[in-house]
Amino acid sequence: MKVNKKHWENIYATKGMQEVSWYQKSPQTSLNLISQLQLSKHASIIDIGAGDSFLVDELLKLGYTNISVLDISVNAIKRAKKRLGELAKNVKWIVTDITEFNPTEKYDLWHDRAVFHFLTQEKDINIYKKLVDSTISGYFLLATFSDEGPDKCSGLEICKYSELGLKNQFEEHFTLIDSFKKDHNTPFETIQNFTFSLFKKLNE
Repeated sequence: MKVNKKHWENIYATKGMQEVSWYQKSPQTSLNLISQLQLSKHASIIDIGAGDSFLVDELLKLGYTNISVLDISVNAIKRAKKRLGELAKNVKWIVTDITEFNPTEKYDLWHDRAVFHFLTQEKDINIYKKLVDSTISGYFLLATFSDEGPDKCSGLEICKYSELGLKNQFEEHFTLIDSFKKDHNTPFETIQNFTFSLFKKLNE
């Protein structure tokens, strides 16, 4: 078992939903950005590193019918499935490390809140960039710790990004539509500052 996988399996096996810093009762910032895109209800949407995020619940409520959820942790996926109950059968569940992901379809929307910033090695960052370049046919919504955010998350080193930093990472194949900083209030009454960036795939 890879070190990262072991780490995340342990987190989701031992900590409750509100015992992790990234818990959100409602992922409203992401939902607001997604609503602006006016995607078809049949659009192919993937949530990367979803854990047991409520984004999938909200997308199902909004009537989206082609949703994939990816996470490195089997335990995280099990928790999300249990929460959704019968609705879980309407979701494609993918358990893999993002650097080992082999997509079988293109995505109209790729959503990633706080996976990319865990990639600290250049080779892994490049794998991710090639993956989004080849897999996204529409929009790319990415949230990372900002340059004003924490240096670590869940005990792991991360990379922090400014708005310009994210634009520079992806501008070869994507145009930046919107970017801003946003505070996240954790269950522990601390604040984490994120950079949210919305990109559109360039016509190539």
